[in-house]
Amino acid sequence: MEIGKKRKEAAAALSPSSSPLLPADRKALVTPLILLLLIVLLARPAASSDGVRYDYRAYTECKSHPEPALYNGGILRWANKVTDYRTEDDGNYSPAFVLYNMSAATVYSFSCWVKIDGPTTAHVKAKILTLANAASQCLGTALVRNDCWSFLKGGFTLNSASETSVLYFQTASPNASTISIRSASLQPFSPEQWNRHREDRIQLNRKRFVNVHVADSNGSRVVGAKVAVHQITRDFPFGSAISRTILGNKLYQEWFNKRFNAAVFENELKWYATEPYPGKEDYTVADQLLQFVQANDAVARGHNIFWEDPKYTPAWVKNLTGSQLRAAVSSRIESLLSRYKGDFVHWDVSNEMLHFDFYENRLGGNATVDFFDTAKRADPLATLFLNDFNVVEVCDDLSSSADSYVSRLRQLADGGVTFEGIGLEGHFGKPNIPYVRAVLDKLGTLRLPIWLTEIDISSSFDPKTQGLPIHPWMA
Repeated sequence: MEIGKKRKEAAAALSPSSSPLLPADRKALVTPLILLLLIVLLARPAASSDGVRYDYRAYTECKSHPEPALYNGGILRWANKVTDYRTEDDGNYSPAFVLYNMSAATVYSFSCWVKIDGPTTAHVKAKILTLANAASQCLGTALVRNDCWSFLKGGFTLNSASETSVLYFQTASPNASTISIRSASLQPFSPEQWNRHREDRIQLNRKRFVNVHVADSNGSRVVGAKVAVHQITRDFPFGSAISRTILGNKLYQEWFNKRFNAAVFENELKWYATEPYPGKEDYTVADQLLQFVQANDAVARGHNIFWEDPKYTPAWVKNLTGSQLRAAVSSRIESLLSRYKGDFVHWDVSNEMLHFDFYENRLGGNATVDFFDTAKRADPLATLFLNDFNVVEVCDDLSSSADSYVSRLRQLADGGVTFEGIGLEGHFGKPNIPYVRAVLDKLGTLRLPIWLTEIDISSSFDPKTQGLPIHPWMA
């Protein structure tokens, strides 16, 4: 099929060069396609005429000694440091920096190295408190240990200017008596600088120089020939969720086809939709959606095989235990992937497992490893993902911090899972742009394709505002 040819071409063109979670013989097989692929390159900043360049460096390994501060510390070189700042929200004492004359028009990038005294591990959050209105916001989180230094990276923008602010640290663990901070850095960027960095990345990663030589039928070079280039398709995958309402709806179909070259089915592939009763499978609507996508030269992403949230598990599956549940999940994978082998470029094998554990709680800690192994055997060309929410959306959800995600990926990789992609749902309120960028930097250390799989902006915003927050970090 033509779709299979596309998948092979895409895999060859966009495979990662190296991944610590990918065996050597599988590194060229990763196929990054759908919704929003964010290729995170770990490039060092370059000097330029418009000021300091954004530093994409990040670390997910714990180190015996902290690395030097990014940007040589930025404006924290001149900030007042307080060693025993008392936080109101939990009563702990914290290192802190007092900052003056912070601007609402500035993008602030923060980083530091953190270590705790007390429990083996604990999450530490960096927060910014503006004293004028006593409002604080989380700007970065790290999973920290007591025997080495962990890297925390984040950032923030302020809703209004602040004459005096305090940047402090907080841990949810009551046993963490001391938080130690080293190599702290806070670097401000003007909106113009931030946008310039984005444009530079587009030039570097999305564009290439092409030499064109024109010859006549005899092979002789034609001097002064006029060459026109017409783009007939996109290489960069940009997609949307679709549902059964697109079937037979010409206006909806035209709207989709003008804008997108990739799709994911909103609910039609989920287990509760394809098998609402045991043994009563119905793929009619999913088949029709797939036919529409393929007929319009787009690619489709499979969402999902299993959803760990029991609220979205078929009612009849919730009543199964032991061998009955094992048989049901095996049948689910075999039925779904044998029917659609070669049709979907991605599969979300386990959805939202950072927050829920329906299957592992009932089938044991190796259940997810078995899911991935079985899925890979059933459809070797499909790129297999974990997928979860609140990784880039918010800073306060400790279940899905960047470090929590990386830790879970490594845990499963130790069990034999071959990971090929990282799924981030992206259900945003108002995005914290520098925080999103920092999370992508951290996840980028794994050198895997990163996809925003379900991106939307809260409907509490008006349509104009919904469209504004995304573009500054799309590159």
